[in-house]
Amino acid sequence: MEAGHGHGKEKESQDLPRVLLFKPPPDFHLFGDERFSSNKFKFLKAWESPLPLDQFLKTHAQSVEAILSSGGAPVTAETLRLMPAVRLVMSTSAGLNHIDIAECRRRGITVANAGNVFSEDVADLAVGLLIDVLRNISASDRFVKQWLWPRQAAEGDYYSLGIGSKLGGKRVGIVGLGSIGSLVAKRLDAFGCSISYNSRTKKPSVSYPFYSNVCELAANCDILIICCGLTAETHHMINKQVLSALGKEGVVINIGRGPIIDEQELVRCLVQGEIKGAGLDVFESEPGVPKELLALDNVVLSPHCAVFTWETFKDRRKLVVENLEAFFSNEPLLTKVVDND
Repeated sequence: MEAGHGHGKEKESQDLPRVLLFKPPPDFHLFGDERFSSNKFKFLKAWESPLPLDQFLKTHAQSVEAILSSGGAPVTAETLRLMPAVRLVMSTSAGLNHIDIAECRRRGITVANAGNVFSEDVADLAVGLLIDVLRNISASDRFVKQWLWPRQAAEGDYYSLGIGSKLGGKRVGIVGLGSIGSLVAKRLDAFGCSISYNSRTKKPSVSYPFYSNVCELAANCDILIICCGLTAETHHMINKQVLSALGKEGVVINIGRGPIIDEQELVRCLVQGEIKGAGLDVFESEPGVPKELLALDNVVLSPHCAVFTWETFKDRRKLVVENLEAFFSNEPLLTKVVDND
C-alpha cells in the first residue's frame, strides 16, 4: 500500500511543470531548497547534472516552462533559443540587467522580479555607507583595533584620523527616484538633508527639485547617491564630467550597479583627492575590487550585500514561491515587470 502510494507521488511530481535553476540562490543555502517546494511546480537544477550546460538545456528543452534567475546566472538570447517552452523568467533581484529583456519581449515571455522586497534594506545600507564615510566609522574602528589610539594620545596628535562631516544640512542628489531612491530620500529628510534628484522623468507627486541632467545635479550637491538600474543608457553615467561637477568636497554612494560608475575614473578621482570619499556596495567587475581603494580610509566598501538580511531573504522566498504558483495557476503575478523599456 505504502509502496503504491509512494509511486503515485513520484509520478505526480514528474508531471509537474519544470522551473529551471542555473545556480542555487543564496536562499537555498540559508533555508534549504525544501522550503521552496510546491505542489504546483518542480525545480530542475542544472548544477546537479554532469552534462555540459548546452546539452542539458537541449535535453530539457520541452519540459522547462519557467526560469528562476539570479545575477550570477544571466538569461541570454541563446539560452532562450534553446528553451522554446519557457513562458516566464523570474529574477531573484529587483535589477534585470542579467536578463535579455528585449528577447523576452520578442518571444512573448513574461518577466517578473523581486519587486520592492529589498527596497527598505538597500535604502538602509545607502544611509549607513554615507554616515560611515562622513563620520569615519570604519576608519575609526580600524584605528582602535590596531592599537593606534594610545600611541596617538601619547604623542598629543588628536586629529591624525581626520575630522568627520555633519550629515544634517547636506545637499543630497539621488540618481533614480524609484522605490529605493524614494526610501533613501525619506530617511535623509529625517536627518535634515536637502534632497534633489535625477530620474528618467520628473515625478509629478514629488516636491524635490528635479534635474534632467546628472552633471547639473552633481554640481548642485554635496553627495550623490546612485539608486538607478543598470541599462545601456545608465552604463558609465557617472563619468569624469559628473565627478568633476561634484567636486573636491563631494561624496559618492553606489548601491545600484557597479558599471553605472566609470570605476577607473572614480578611482583616479579618489586617489588624487578630486572628490572627498565614496561608499560602494557594488563594483564594475565583481568580485574584483580595484586594489587602490583598499588603502583609502575615505572609502567604505561592502561586498554587494545590501539585501543580506534574514527578514528580506524570508520575504523573497515567500515571493518566489507565490509568484511561480500564481503563474502555473494562471493567476496574476505579484511582481510582473510591466515596463520593459
